[in-house]
Amino acid sequence: MIINRMTIEEFRELGFLQELNRQFLHPLGLALEVVVNEDGSESFGKVWDCRSDAEGIRYAEFSETDVARGKLIEEMQRVKATKRESLLGYNIQPLTEGLAGNDRDL
Repeated sequence: MIINRMTIEEFRELGFLQELNRQFLHPLGLALEVVVNEDGSESFGKVWDCRSDAEGIRYAEFSETDVARGKLIEEMQRVKATKRESLLGYNIQPLTEGLAGNDRDL
């Protein structure tokens, strides 16, 4: 397996941060922030913790760009899920996978 890396800016601009927050972290009352530094570079900030709030976290509104990014990520998820299910027999790895000490995969 070849591991490529993307910048935090690309991760945010492509909508991965938005969808990570919207689909997974926000319902749990959490949010990952990105900080734009004085030099314009971006870094991961802190994780907001609002787990004690019954609603969790939600975005106030979405722009047309946000909606387009979300739809792109949803399509990527659909395509990847189909391939993973075909190759692995699942999309999301069951917690029972890897119990035999297989640490080859990330």
